[in-house]
Amino acid sequence: MKLENLLSEAEKIKSEVIQLRRNFHMHPEIAREEERTVEIVRQTLESLGIKTQRVAGTGLVGLLEGKGPGKTVALRADMDALPMHDEKNVEYASQNSGKMHACGHDAHTAGLLGAAMLLSQYRNHFAGNVKFLFQPAEENEGGALPMIEEGVMENPKVDGVFGLHVSVELEAGTLGVRYGQFYAACDTFDVVIHGKSSHGARPHDGIDAIVVGSQVVSALQSFISRNVNPIDSAVVTIGKFIGGYQRNIIADKVELAGTVRTLNPEVRAAAMARLPKLIKGVAESLGAEATVQYTLGYPSLINDDRMTDFIKNSATELLGEKNVIVVENPKLGGEDFAYFLQKAPGSFYQLGIKNEAKGITHPVHTHLFDIDEDALAIAAAVHAKIALDFLAE
Repeated sequence: MKLENLLSEAEKIKSEVIQLRRNFHMHPEIAREEERTVEIVRQTLESLGIKTQRVAGTGLVGLLEGKGPGKTVALRADMDALPMHDEKNVEYASQNSGKMHACGHDAHTAGLLGAAMLLSQYRNHFAGNVKFLFQPAEENEGGALPMIEEGVMENPKVDGVFGLHVSVELEAGTLGVRYGQFYAACDTFDVVIHGKSSHGARPHDGIDAIVVGSQVVSALQSFISRNVNPIDSAVVTIGKFIGGYQRNIIADKVELAGTVRTLNPEVRAAAMARLPKLIKGVAESLGAEATVQYTLGYPSLINDDRMTDFIKNSATELLGEKNVIVVENPKLGGEDFAYFLQKAPGSFYQLGIKNEAKGITHPVHTHLFDIDEDALAIAAAVHAKIALDFLAE
């Protein structure tokens, strides 16, 4: 569908979208607390004549119906912030101490509301439906799966689903698409090692849980180097190691907590099967005992190639070929948009927000993270273009 004026229409609403983003940025809400945010979203959608329904606690789905029956396309934005301090010196810095939009979810939410503003103007020009999925808790336990369990991908059934994430690796004004595996599966494990206490001067009378834990940490790295095909990617990280009482006491207990990141589902399955055995085996070989709790998190996000082509073609028509970039390498971060892709074909893409001239260079999840707000108009226009092209296909 040719919509040469879509970008210009997005520019007309850009200031409104920027104000929405700044509002969210100044009043960030962490996972499951997004009451203020979701109320603004609801009011904005309903002012556009879009039906809304609260789901999964602080989630919301909006439904824009076209001129007649047709396919249904879903567009998703996550809304939650992070529990960290905002250290930027800007007028829209966080006013909620210890909470900050350091991952761009405020931009995702505002950009999707901008797309709703644009698409509501075209409701008499397309057949079918657009679903707007405003999701809570991406940064925490995950809000996508509860939304799916409450039926957001049905009634009407979603035929294609799309979402975006801001990227400081891409210049503002550009878009990134990725074929196949994009984000990693994120699993966790918790370990308790039980040894035997003794005096530090008589280590032979005890079983040093700290030494056992150290051997476990070293052995876990061998899973990557000797069990994972070098062509595949995987990461095992121990982020917590707690144990000990005094400098002269052999510790009888340590606790470890870690994460496993994998792109290939087969590697994920192998890690889940082998890592607990490895940990217990090392502990037993040194006379200790280990208990392991292994918890599956978000699955790997795998884009549909045909849908990625679809984004690439739509965005190229809108932005020009030089501004649509194929991302070569996947990310080992997690993203629960993966659950939506298990229910319908779709693709997840990146919105460039970097601008060195404006000092917009800080990575996500850092205290100085910000975006080039000019990118918000592009987010709104690209979302709208993808939806309209998909429904017209």
